[in-house]
Amino acid sequence: MMNFDNTEIAFHDKNNRKLRKAYWLFRLVGSPGLVKTGSMLLKFALWLHLPVKWALKPTVFSHFCGGETIEECEPVIKQLGASGISTILDYSAEGKETEQDFDYTRDQIMATIDKAAVEKHIPYAVFKPTGMAKFDLLAKIQAGKPLSEEEKDSYERVKERFDRVCSYGVSKGVPVMIDSEESWIQDVADQLTEDMMFRYNGKAPMIFNTLQMYRHDRLSYLEEFISKAREKGIYAAFKLVRGAYMEKERERALKMGYPSPIYPDKDATDKAFDDATELCIRNLDIASVCVGTHNEKSCAGAAELMKELSIPAGHDHVSFAQLLGMSDHISYNLAEKGYQVCKYVPYGPVKTVVPYLIRRAEENTSVAGQTSRELFLLKKEIRRRRS
Repeated sequence: MMNFDNTEIAFHDKNNRKLRKAYWLFRLVGSPGLVKTGSMLLKFALWLHLPVKWALKPTVFSHFCGGETIEECEPVIKQLGASGISTILDYSAEGKETEQDFDYTRDQIMATIDKAAVEKHIPYAVFKPTGMAKFDLLAKIQAGKPLSEEEKDSYERVKERFDRVCSYGVSKGVPVMIDSEESWIQDVADQLTEDMMFRYNGKAPMIFNTLQMYRHDRLSYLEEFISKAREKGIYAAFKLVRGAYMEKERERALKMGYPSPIYPDKDATDKAFDDATELCIRNLDIASVCVGTHNEKSCAGAAELMKELSIPAGHDHVSFAQLLGMSDHISYNLAEKGYQVCKYVPYGPVKTVVPYLIRRAEENTSVAGQTSRELFLLKKEIRRRRS
């Protein structure tokens, strides 16, 4: 089984100053009380239009984000590329509400496609459905409520944005990943994404859907889609993640009186994630998978399965992905063994990216062992350099 404990490989491109900075950042986000208070104060400061960039950009932002523009991300792209790690530029706009905002996000995604088309270290483009559509509109459609004429027009524009981005990616030879959402809008997001997959995945895996495997219906969804893909003669392309909205999903289900859509415990989620990974790897003739996880066991298991099946480490249809600033021990050790590894590199104006940064901090405190593992490895490398 693959080992991820080599901190010399994991942190070789961080100097001592960056190493210490990472250590103190994880010390801070490891405190649930501090994260909760800090998040509330940050939201309040933004509501009052107070300046926050001076405090955020050189600290949390610079650790978890590539920059405010694609150009500012260039040093990060080059640094990762030098270690055999690719970049997925993620314009991290969340919760936008106007058509102008959605069109701007569309144009940003197309700009990342242009960048990927000429940069060998950028294999994919990515966008989040709610970056190009109103959350409430998608929720209304999924709930089966009638739409006004204005809402119908708005939804047509959503479909146009999806198609414009996806068709542009195909024309440039750049696969497009479409991220996941909350369960009460995910059916609509699935339908929009499936339309793109059936339209553009005939010759190559160009459009990826994202499955949150903490949902107990996602493994059967994957099985059915792979069967359907074989029948239709298209590629089934998926990014697998565990899930990002656990507390929100459970609270809503309890409040509205319906069964929780997610597994009751981590073990069941882990099994579903690993089963989905295996299912994709065993169907690489028509499937392509991005194993998006910070879980060492899942990454090691996927690598071991590839070895058992005599699948080359650098196979075009298998990649691994982690977030910038997290789980470097996984990313760098996998890359050192020749596997395709990507880092999600969020970018955008500091104020625009704040919701992402808050979510990232809250996820770190809610995932058992995540922060303590990061701190342990950082301390280990600091001690190694001192000895």
